Amino acid sequence: MSNSLQVLRAESRECCPPLAARPLTAPDAARLSRVFKALGDPVRLQLVSLILASDGGEACVCDLNGAFDLSQPTISHHLKVLHDAGLLERDKRGLWVHYRVSRPALAELGDLLAV
Repeated sequence: MSNSLQVLRAESRECCPPLAARPLTAPDAARLSRVFKALGDPVRLQLVSLILASDGGEACVCDLNGAFDLSQPTISHHLKVLHDAGLLERDKRGLWVHYRVSRPALAELGDLLAV
């Protein structure tokens, strides 16, 4: 699985100190741009917010579909983009997929943006 934030976590934490500590390397900037691009879409940002605000910090895709005036395949695409960027974790339970936000991924973004 190509997971941008997992790649960053797999490397030493020294790869991504706060932006104010030193300039990003080109490879780090390329990986992080994919993560920020995933969050740059309003629907995706709202999906992350809805999942975080759900009971237990987890939401079934069946519950997320009703929150938007979008087709189920479109919502699934947005969830896949967030998952591929390392921002969401997922479990399949029967017919449904349940999503939760990767707390380590959000913490890493917070650390990166710390001034």
